[in-house]
Amino acid sequence: MSETNNLIHASSPYLLQHAHNPVNWYEWGQEALAKAKAENKLILVSIGYSACHWCHVMERESFENHEVAEVMNQHFICIKVDREERPDIDQIYMYAIQLMTGSGGWPLNCICLPDQRPIYGGTYFRKNDWINILENVAALWANEPDKAIQYAERLTSGIKDSEKIIPALETEEYTNDHLTEIIEPWKRHFDIGYGGYNRAPKFPLPNNWVFLLRYGFLKDDESVFTAVCHTLEEMSRGGIYDQIGGGFARYSVDDKWHVPHFEKMLYDNAQLISLYAEAYQCTKFDSFKQTVVETINWVFEEMTSADGLFYSALDADSEGIEGKFYVWDKAEFDQVLGEDAKLLGAYYNITEEGNWEEEQTNILRKTINDDQLLARFDIEAEVLYDKVKSAKEKLMDVRSKRIRPGLDDKCLTAWNGMMIKALADAAQVLNHTQYYEKASAAATFILNHLKSEKGGLYRNFKNGKASITGFLDDYAFFIEALIALYEYDFDEKWLEEAKLLTDYVIDNFTDADSPMFFYTSAESEDLIARKHEVMDNVIPASNSTMAQNLKKLALLFDIDVYAEKASAMLAAVQPKIKTYGSAYSNWSIQLLNEVYGINEIAITGLESDLVKLELSGHYIPNKITLGGTKSNLPLLKGKQSNETKVYICRNKVCQLPVNTVEDALEYLQ
Repeated sequence: MSETNNLIHASSPYLLQHAHNPVNWYEWGQEALAKAKAENKLILVSIGYSACHWCHVMERESFENHEVAEVMNQHFICIKVDREERPDIDQIYMYAIQLMTGSGGWPLNCICLPDQRPIYGGTYFRKNDWINILENVAALWANEPDKAIQYAERLTSGIKDSEKIIPALETEEYTNDHLTEIIEPWKRHFDIGYGGYNRAPKFPLPNNWVFLLRYGFLKDDESVFTAVCHTLEEMSRGGIYDQIGGGFARYSVDDKWHVPHFEKMLYDNAQLISLYAEAYQCTKFDSFKQTVVETINWVFEEMTSADGLFYSALDADSEGIEGKFYVWDKAEFDQVLGEDAKLLGAYYNITEEGNWEEEQTNILRKTINDDQLLARFDIEAEVLYDKVKSAKEKLMDVRSKRIRPGLDDKCLTAWNGMMIKALADAAQVLNHTQYYEKASAAATFILNHLKSEKGGLYRNFKNGKASITGFLDDYAFFIEALIALYEYDFDEKWLEEAKLLTDYVIDNFTDADSPMFFYTSAESEDLIARKHEVMDNVIPASNSTMAQNLKKLALLFDIDVYAEKASAMLAAVQPKIKTYGSAYSNWSIQLLNEVYGINEIAITGLESDLVKLELSGHYIPNKITLGGTKSNLPLLKGKQSNETKVYICRNKVCQLPVNTVEDALEYLQ
């Protein structure tokens, strides 16, 4: 294709996919926005991301079509946006579409006035419907501009008024009752059969299960604890988990975790590594450990850049067909595995006719538990596991020769923060220094290459360039990662960086009218509204994560202002949590910490590493750990000596030091 448009210079792989469309696309920026105003043309904002299946379909049907492109180019300034690079733009127009249509999703197509205010939009449109809509809206702007301006005014005020979080007048004492009123309605949605919630499609929602695991454990609520373990077991046995390559797909389309929407996102897998590592620490179930190790191996093999940062996503499609890279017909499966094919076919639910709607193809999943299989084939467990290991290697070898799904190779600070934290968590629980080394290298790279001269973060990195001013989630998840690295190696440089970035957030993201931080920095470009991200979704809200960071740093540095800010944020949102627990799961973790208290565990002396290692074998979900031989932290002042000691403090009260982990655990009963 010879023709190109303005996207040919973009950093986003998603935008580059559209660089040869006949549509005269622009990136969001001064050139396009000024052109719309100068020519008094409507702006068409089309938002998607590289792993989005229906985004590709709409591109094939409409944006690659000359007839459609002609209409778009004639009447509109067309702007393509990668929602992962520019979530600030996506947030505003997604809300506009939800106000207009009652639902949202991607591809998201929004038509705006020349001043960026939305007037019409929706998600996926078929080609002919799309042409009709474009022509009708263009006619409205040409013939009845006042009507279009009225629509824009109504929508824009709706966007600005949405999600206003006002300060709580007084902060009440949190009790177990506050937790119970969240949990009781939540429990009714558990799927007792297949885990997760009783609905389809099924998303992993890792943060939900982190909260429920901690709640079930601390409250000794067996029904909740069992639901969590069952869900984690079922997800890792399902088709949503890549049984031979490791890593999870974004969701399953059914209620059995069977048929995935095959794209794999960094943010899901980072959070799931942390979740399964924590669940392993709590239960010591080997299958949870295996899921952690396999998923990390997949991240290292397929999602790690030469700089040591982590890529964003793998597409669902290869050769234009969703899931083609991952599925097997029985003949090929049998041929690869030879004499073991019958046993492993039963192990992975392989059938002649295929186990999903695509004829004669199978998604690998485990539907029979191991004990039944051992009895049916009359073999020892060791023999089965050796055969499974060997089968994975053979299948992987064949699969690696297939045409691969597309890789979105941009690196995002927020998602890298999650992955760094995941590796630090796994290093801690599994005592695996290589995980820590990779996490430390990635964090160091971000600190060296993705910080602005003013001390802020950039959001993105690709081809040696960082170009987009960071958003609140970039700070929240990266600060969280820095705290996790400190808790692994007790090197206070991580905490110093975390504190600098936190102060930067307070200076540049504070909203004078709300306890919540804005999603965009005061240094970001102006859009039609500055929003707050408050509800936890497939990724926890940047505000809930920031509130937890403030609480931890307040304890570590003894800074009351941080603690007060964290409390004000929780108090403002707390009344909403009981209405929809799963949409506030990260806030619920903060509430849990308020009710049960946070254990500050300080380890000093020459053998602090050994003590920390022993301690990490025990599950204490509500803790921060600090220590080392020399320190500037208030909690460690005056506690430095060569003799190894463990101090347990809560609410500014410390117990007498003890010499062993066993004695320290007594204090935590």
